[in-house]
Amino acid sequence: MTHNHDHNHNKKHPPHSHDHSDHKHDLGHHHHPTPQNFTFAFALAIALNLAFTIIQAGYAFYAHSMSLLADAGHNLGDVLGLSIAAIAMWLVARKASDKYSYGFKRTTILAALINALILLCAIAVIMTESIHKLFEPQIVNEKIVIIVALLGIAVNGGTALLFMRGQEDLNIRAAFLHLISDALVSFGVVVTGALLLWTHWYWLDPIIGILIAITIFFGTWRLLRQSVDMILDAVPHTVDRPSIERYLLSEPNIIAIHDLHIWSLSTKETALTAHLLVANEPAFTDAQLHEMHHNLEHHFKIKHSTLQVEHEGQTDNCQRSEKCN
Repeated sequence: MTHNHDHNHNKKHPPHSHDHSDHKHDLGHHHHPTPQNFTFAFALAIALNLAFTIIQAGYAFYAHSMSLLADAGHNLGDVLGLSIAAIAMWLVARKASDKYSYGFKRTTILAALINALILLCAIAVIMTESIHKLFEPQIVNEKIVIIVALLGIAVNGGTALLFMRGQEDLNIRAAFLHLISDALVSFGVVVTGALLLWTHWYWLDPIIGILIAITIFFGTWRLLRQSVDMILDAVPHTVDRPSIERYLLSEPNIIAIHDLHIWSLSTKETALTAHLLVANEPAFTDAQLHEMHHNLEHHFKIKHSTLQVEHEGQTDNCQRSEKCN
């Protein structure tokens, strides 16, 4: 008996033998924002940031500010990243086909990976320019730098708020990180401009640039690691596999499980397949199977689960082991 399940309505909870200590359970329906909810957010963020990048680059040349120009280059990278993320969110909403049976959900993972790589490239640019300015300080128009950077904080910080409610989606979080990192860079430029205006210590400019790049790196590294894990079909970091194993084995009639696989279909959807070895008596019912699908979805956030039921005596010795894969 094979059962592939996406939505169930049986409301029983998992047995109390399940360990709750290291896994937070979702005890109700959480209707996460769909990709369509962010169409306007992406459009507005791309338009505002593209316009600001052009303005910022123009004033950077006028003020002879390499730090402001580097910030404009970072903003341009974010515009490209936001565009990639928007395209991925549009593709994920497309229906599945005979060829693409899961649709285009995994494009959101590719977008998150590309966004992380773009951020790393932006960090490399900032570090390179900062090191260059450390050895060859330049006199800049501090007032223009401060005014343009303040505008950058308003644009990037304001558009970042559009993505605050989608943090459970790695793709949306990538867009949020892009915009927040830009706001941090702009804030660093404001501080640099103010200090230079007051002290004329031009070596402060590259020092602050290096510190900003290091700050951005830590958030980007986590995003890169998670997106690579998803590409490699690793168990999502939000899923506690041992707890799921214990839950499945705690169900009545289940003797053993094998071929348990958990992976990401997209940046917000998780799939699971498993083979369940059940006792011949008492009978394993469809109602019990439906209950298990419901619990996997609503307590472990496994939306797509496929459970293969195998009766005792119909499998070989290897398959009787939990760790058989």
